[in-house]
Amino acid sequence: MSIVIITGSAGLIGSEATEFYTKAGYKVIGIDNNMRETFFGAEGSTVWNRQRLEATLGSKYEHYNIDIRNQEGVNELFAKYGSDISLIIHTAAQPSHDWAARDPFTDFGVNANGTLNLLEATRQHCPEAVFIFTSTNKVYGDRPNTLPLVESDTRWEVAAGHPFENGISEEMSVDQSMHSLFGASKLAADVLVQEYGRYFNMKTVCFRGGVLSGSKQSGVQLHGFINYLVKCVMTGTPYTIFGYKGKQVRDVIHSSDVISAFHAFFERPRRGGEVYNLGGGIASNVSMLEAIQLTEEISGRKLSYQYVDTARAGDHQWYVSDLTKFQSHYPEWKQQFNHIRLIIEGIFEENKERWRVTV
Repeated sequence: MSIVIITGSAGLIGSEATEFYTKAGYKVIGIDNNMRETFFGAEGSTVWNRQRLEATLGSKYEHYNIDIRNQEGVNELFAKYGSDISLIIHTAAQPSHDWAARDPFTDFGVNANGTLNLLEATRQHCPEAVFIFTSTNKVYGDRPNTLPLVESDTRWEVAAGHPFENGISEEMSVDQSMHSLFGASKLAADVLVQEYGRYFNMKTVCFRGGVLSGSKQSGVQLHGFINYLVKCVMTGTPYTIFGYKGKQVRDVIHSSDVISAFHAFFERPRRGGEVYNLGGGIASNVSMLEAIQLTEEISGRKLSYQYVDTARAGDHQWYVSDLTKFQSHYPEWKQQFNHIRLIIEGIFEENKERWRVTV
């Protein structure tokens, strides 16, 4: 049986991938030691999602509580399955640029060294496998903030006629900008994934994500913008907007559309360390103010929030992904959740019971 190894298997993208590939007939080996709870406290715990996977998937899913920084543990697992491994989806990460500044060694250890351990285990035990890395738009640092922006009532937009008017492409430089320590550690991992593809001619790819969202995320203040916003509205938890007048714009892509993009690459992989920007693109993006309004409309509840005039260091004022490169290589890929409203409605409907809200 073909093996798919998924790191961060109890997280948003990891669990979506786990369910997809078990349904497709693969044996999924999940690696997840619930570091998200270490980063964000009990609210960030993914134990509930791991238990859900184990209960619903049975023997199709096998869970390992391995820390990806443990080189020996990672290598032993890959050696166990060897050439039966056909795909590695690496989603495990320390995902917050605020948290990274508190403990740079842990951040870099998880994001950079952990990725290196997985790449080297792949090269040693299953070099023909496809290696998919969930990177981030933070590898571009704060360079998107140098774009010419125009302010409207509810959002910022790139000036008409600019090459990035309809989204930021992979041509944007990753140099000479402030990344945050999280962005730096993810960039180190991103370059490693590219280099293993180029130097060793492996089938590696970096998907530089915008806001990846969906109902199975354990959203917290420091990570999981849309999911956490909906949770705050539904539970009456106060929310804080950090800077840019609440008009900062993000493109949002549903986790199932992320996995369908991953699978398109897996079916027709390219060697040499490809890089793709992946987000909601021009079809699915939203400002903070617009997201609040949408969430209140969908839930029928008001959000209690405060505004802090200081933006997070290195935070993007406007980021929308240009999907042209990926769509040109994989024209069969289509977004099913092609509007932010569909994503918010899904999060709301699927979490009413878990968040114990009477609507």
